[in-house]
Amino acid sequence: MADILPPTDRNCDISQPLERLSPDETLKAESEQLRGTIALGLLDRITSAVPGNDIKLMKFHGIYQQDDRSVRDERRRQKLEPAFQFMIRVRLPGGACTTERWLKISELACKHGNETLRMTTRQTFQFHWVLKHDIVPVIRGLHEVLLDTVAACGDDSRGVMATVSPQFPALQAELAVLAKTVSDHVIPKTRAYHEIWYGEERVASSEPEEPFYGQTYMPRKFKIGFVIPPNNDIDIYAQDLGYIAIVGKDEKIEGFNVAIGGGMGRTDKAPHTYPRTASVIGFITPDRLTAITEAVMGVQRDYGNRADRSRARFKYTIDDKGLDWIKLAIEDRAGSLEPVRPYNFTSNADIYGWVKSEDGFHHFTLFIENGRLNRDTLDKIAQIAHAHKGHFRLTPNQNLMIANVAAADKSEIEALLMETGLIALNERSVLRLNSMACVALPTCGLAMADSERYLPHLITKIEKILARHNLQNEPITLRMTGCPNGCSRPFIAEIGLTGRAPGKYNLYLGGGFHGQRLNRLYRENIGETVILDTLDEVLGRYAAERLPGEHFGDFTIRAGIIREVTEGRFSND
Repeated sequence: MADILPPTDRNCDISQPLERLSPDETLKAESEQLRGTIALGLLDRITSAVPGNDIKLMKFHGIYQQDDRSVRDERRRQKLEPAFQFMIRVRLPGGACTTERWLKISELACKHGNETLRMTTRQTFQFHWVLKHDIVPVIRGLHEVLLDTVAACGDDSRGVMATVSPQFPALQAELAVLAKTVSDHVIPKTRAYHEIWYGEERVASSEPEEPFYGQTYMPRKFKIGFVIPPNNDIDIYAQDLGYIAIVGKDEKIEGFNVAIGGGMGRTDKAPHTYPRTASVIGFITPDRLTAITEAVMGVQRDYGNRADRSRARFKYTIDDKGLDWIKLAIEDRAGSLEPVRPYNFTSNADIYGWVKSEDGFHHFTLFIENGRLNRDTLDKIAQIAHAHKGHFRLTPNQNLMIANVAAADKSEIEALLMETGLIALNERSVLRLNSMACVALPTCGLAMADSERYLPHLITKIEKILARHNLQNEPITLRMTGCPNGCSRPFIAEIGLTGRAPGKYNLYLGGGFHGQRLNRLYRENIGETVILDTLDEVLGRYAAERLPGEHFGDFTIRAGIIREVTEGRFSND
């Protein structure tokens, strides 16, 4: 291997000539470890934006600059700058949230986030509609409860996910701890965040600020997650690096199967981009987590494409180099992997309502449609937070679990759920309970169509089709995005919709019920009428021709409605 691979401490700063780097790579290299001129831009009161390229550097700090696109044209006619505001994403490994933190986050959202808050598909919170002068108060408010937004965005390791499994509370708690341990280890070490947002002084040092990331960090974002079969709630095959827990007969975690190279984003009409499901390459014991994580990230750091950002995700590095080559490169840095251990997934959905675990505690999972919390819902959940002696968990499906409710306290929490009307949120169709949507319009700058605002209305119409075919109790995964970037992971749903233009979507069919298989484009650039007519036809066939226990995605392939996607790079064929 020494003749094939570079030294294990080699990173992007010296492995690729500067003239080959994309502009974003040069920006990172010249940013003084993510400082740029962000601090000065925050002081500029002439504009509600952050000037120049600092908006790209702010992503590493968990902040996106956006604007209200619903008034963009009118403001342009009035010769006004766009209605700039900011999205701030919290780093919350494993979605674990104390009631104290929930109350602080709710308070900040009501004061600085237009009285709205969003729970994301990666188990964390996003504040929207935050004005420039409110960014510092939000970040310092989070700091009061020991939370931050480091690496919630940007070319680094994003928030680390962990399964939410109320049946196995001890294992769930163990994975939550591991998720935080890994997250703390892989986030950038630069002090830029503390200087800009907490007002700390810069301290000179002869040691490198980023011993792992170097000056140019990762080629693109890098996502990590932990899951416990049989529920694939975090969609392990959509992660750049996934750890599948293998549990022994003694109910202890023996180790993890390692999955690499998952990723959902693609670009329409660009066949060199595509979604990819992760490949499972081996097994490790728990004591090797840190070494393997560093090795996998190090291989992507050193060999990821830094000239073309559209091909910079780890999935493309794997397909370009070859899976066997990548595995050898990982093993060269961290030692050999053991053979993959058997495992089985059966679903990627949440279990709603009350579940009692073997330790005697009760857990209630509350449906939050597309993760959106308005002022009324925030106030109602705050009542529960004040009474709850346990904690909350944000699920990968954008829902909320009220965790660790003691038997003596269950009646009080249940009464509050009834009194506030929150319990009624769970009285939804099976399709709606298995749906997700990204934020999209009016705030996301990448969105080409509505998603969060539109999907609830579309589902109401699809529910009528399901009822007509007597499929209303059949679990089918449905996910929608406002663009092809895949934030709600639509490309592994049995029914996927991605925005192309206002009111127009691509329709995908054939994904795996528990996220194990990509879907394929079935109808392109269609509106609501065609979407409903197409689904009516296909669902009608499913009702009439399905086998016992056959999931919808599997049926569409068996019936020849759609060709199976075996590898992401062939999904555009």
